[in-house]
Amino acid sequence: MLNKAILMGRLTRDPELRHTQSNMAVCSFRLAIDRDRKGPNGERQTDFIDCVAWGRQAEFVSQWFAKGVMAIVVGRVQSRQWQDQNGNNRTAIEINCDEVSFGETKKSREANSGYGGGGYGYDSGSQIRPEPAASQVTPAYDLPTGGSDFEELADDDGDVPF
Repeated sequence: MLNKAILMGRLTRDPELRHTQSNMAVCSFRLAIDRDRKGPNGERQTDFIDCVAWGRQAEFVSQWFAKGVMAIVVGRVQSRQWQDQNGNNRTAIEINCDEVSFGETKKSREANSGYGGGGYGYDSGSQIRPEPAASQVTPAYDLPTGGSDFEELADDDGDVPF
């Protein structure tokens, strides 16, 4: 089965970082995502989607994102069921985040007067990702220096064939 969600929207409030009993970081935040079409009265319609990030991703979101920041989220749609204080059955639909990245540069965010304010500590145009744990670092491999199957064409006249 396929369960993959890709969303882009602005955080409606600062992310909320908590820890489980086993000290696993969990961060909750909500994205406001405008719909492509306007409503019957011409008003813009917006969906509000709850998102949850875990572990290092949760710490990353908590540290670098704030209300109004554009975020791109890749994850899975999940539902939770519980009973409220009155015994009513409740269901929550949320995105369990696999990846969270910036949806705009700092410069473009500050240029957008409705969402400006405050530096969030990232460079223009970059997508900061949390550093991998030492156990997750990919080992470096030496590439062979010779014996390649590729060779430069001698009769290349520089014309593009299309």
